[in-house]
Amino acid sequence: MGFSDNKYVVLLLINLLLIVVGTFMETIAALLILFPILLKVAVAVDVDPIHFAVIAVLNLIIGLTTPPVGVCLFVASSIGKISIGAVSKAGLPFLLVSFLVLILVTLFPSLSLALPNLFID
Repeated sequence: MGFSDNKYVVLLLINLLLIVVGTFMETIAALLILFPILLKVAVAVDVDPIHFAVIAVLNLIIGLTTPPVGVCLFVASSIGKISIGAVSKAGLPFLLVSFLVLILVTLFPSLSLALPNLFID
């Protein structure tokens, strides 16, 4: 909380951290280690816990498909019997769309909270 009290700055920093972590670390391990700590930070700047969970999972999923260690790239390369470079190049448009969705979900919480609010309210 020493960097900023602005909700969007904190979410941007958390997004950057989780994408880097998701690139080099397994998703379940990253969630178990980082989620409790980062959730307290997010709640402190008035971010809904469900919204934060969606953001965290989206970040780690993007990390799975990002070189150099993206586990999904190795799986796709093995299944398709093509190089990691070719899979990375072919997946670039999908990665860009994933970043766009991440930005939209981060900036507009109603996108990730609409369905839960139908059942909670």
